[in-house]
Order: sequence, then C-alpha cells, then structure tokens
Amino acid sequence: MLPGVVGGSETYMTRLLSGIAERPSNLEYTIFALPQLASSHPELERSFKVSYAPLSGQWKSFRIAGENTWLAAQCRKRRIDLVHHAGGIVPFVHRSRPMLTIHDLQYLFYPEYFTRTKLSYLRAMVPRSAEAARLVLTPSEFSRRCVIERLGIDPSIVRVVPHGISRRTTKVTSGDVRARYSLDGPFFLYPAASYPHKNHLVLLEAFSRLREARPDALLVLTGAKAWMEWSVARAMGDRIEAEIAKLGLGESVRSLGYVSSEDLAALYSEATALTFPSRFEGFGAPVLEAMARGCPVIASDATAVPEVLGTAGMLVSPDNTSHWTDGMRDMLESTELSDSFRKAGLDRAGEFGWDRSASILQDAYRHGLETTL
Repeated sequence: MLPGVVGGSETYMTRLLSGIAERPSNLEYTIFALPQLASSHPELERSFKVSYAPLSGQWKSFRIAGENTWLAAQCRKRRIDLVHHAGGIVPFVHRSRPMLTIHDLQYLFYPEYFTRTKLSYLRAMVPRSAEAARLVLTPSEFSRRCVIERLGIDPSIVRVVPHGISRRTTKVTSGDVRARYSLDGPFFLYPAASYPHKNHLVLLEAFSRLREARPDALLVLTGAKAWMEWSVARAMGDRIEAEIAKLGLGESVRSLGYVSSEDLAALYSEATALTFPSRFEGFGAPVLEAMARGCPVIASDATAVPEVLGTAGMLVSPDNTSHWTDGMRDMLESTELSDSFRKAGLDRAGEFGWDRSASILQDAYRHGLETTL
C-alpha cells in the first residue's frame, strides 16, 4: 500500500488495525509495509511490529516484485503462520494459503473506467487470488455477493468484515477551517479522488441548477490526486476542471485536493450535507465518516452504499440530476430534515465501531489459523 493513493482501502485497514491494537489477544502481528507508513500512520508503528520494505513504492511494478521476493522471504524467515493480503491480490510467490481482502469488483461492472493494462492485470490476478485464498474478506455484503457470484467462490470461505470507526470521536475544532478555505456560505462536501465512477460531473450539473435558486451555496471537493495511479483518473480530473469552467462555477466550487484528516473532520462538521453520488462502492467510507461527525448525508442508492446508510440519510439515483438538486435544496431549506438525518446518522454510525470490526477480523484470523485446506 502506497499511503495517500489507494483511498478507502487504506482507511479501511488502518482503522481495523487501530481497533485490533486496543483489543487483548494472544495473536502476534507483524505489519509488512513501505517506508512511508512511518510518517503517514505513526500510531501503527507504536502498536505493532513493523518490517519496512527496502523500496520506495513509487513504481507499481517494483511493489509487485517486492511482494514476490522480499515479502515472501520475510514471511519464511519469520515463520509467519498466516499472511493477510489486504489489497485484493495474492502474489504468485506466497506462504501456505493466505487470506485476502477484496474491496470490490468494479472492473467487472465498469471495465471502461480502467486502462487496458490495469484491466488485463485485474482480470488475470483477482480470480486467481481468490482461488488461492484460505478466506476471502469483503467490507460489505454487496461485495461478498459479487465475489461469490462473479468469481464462483465457495460462500463458506467469504466473510464480511465491515469498515469501523472510532466511537470516541473528539470534538472537532473547526473555527478557522471556513476562513482558511474561503467558505463564506453554506456548503456541500464531496471527498473523492477523480476516478470516473465517483460521478463528479453529475454532481456539478446538479449543483449548477441549485445555484440558480441558492447563489450563496458552495460545493467543496477534496481528495488525493488519483492520477498517480491511473491515467483515466487524470483525464477525468481535467474534465472536472473543464466542467466547472463551462458551468461558470469557478467562484462557488472549492477544489481543495488532499486535506488532513483533522481538516476533513472539521469540514464534515461544518457542511450542510455530504453529497456522495458515486456509481460504484465496495463500502463507501465517507458515508460512515460523515454520519460519525453528525453530517447529514445525500448518497447514491447504488451498490453497497444503501447497506451502509440504511434509513439514516437521503438516497438518490446516482445519475438523476434533478433529484440531486432537489435533495441539496431540501437540506438547505429544511432544518427539521437536516437535523433528523444528523441524529439518525450518529445513531447509525454507532453500529460501526472499529472494536466490533476488529473483533470480526480477529475471529477470521483465528479461523484461518485453524484451517488447513
């Protein structure tokens, strides 16, 4: 994992590990990671043994080679009994039968969102990896069904380990966030890299219509630069910028890029609502993050998102522009509506404590250790 690039899957594993660190256990853990983990997640280094790979990780081909050489050698040397590959792929060279997390199978549903090289790689490696795994873990029941139905994997070895979030949310100090980012009016927040499935263009069109009635409204876009991984995402980033200019939204859209976790938490707390129009999600971590911060949610009714949100927010068809406009207007104009979703979201987020998720993951590890098939 190259920190700051993979997005939701990074958040998923670091929160699960944080939950595991707080639980008593007779299991011994070692994290095998790139050197950037030390600065990106110092709390994990304090809680676990960490072995750093002798490579920067900037080139994906080098990362793949490292998994098949350095990682395999380290696991043999340290007599690791069970290896959990959390990025959807089991390397060709691996110890015994490993465990695997598959976050989603988007490439089967939207192959046009992937470069030809990436698509060929996933088509070859994901099914082979799932077949090689002792257990396959997914973040949602939606992803679990996809793995079973699309890859033909035995349902008995596919388990859901949901995202978790800390119950001990501290009060966010957000007084200067508005000033620093020039947010002088009510705003909607969308934290997402510029991958095509994130559906920014529909949101921009809907927001443009909203501005006709509410010229004081703002739209805040955050997210890491996805183009570091995919040329497809870079092209979409260019299209997003062009659409902002075409719709005349330059003064009302704030494209902030990557922001710190502290600033993102403050933005959730200040936002009128999270707008999450993604067409495809294996879970949808921002929906959970928003609910945990008391931010009302408007989200797409597609893939795993309804499973996460439940009835605690507003669900909208991802490509129905007029319904997105109506939803944002309703959140601005009805305090009663936004307050009800705020409360419902906090209650819903309480069902996704990272202690519960970490307990499910530990049970899966113990099962994997006891399984010889």
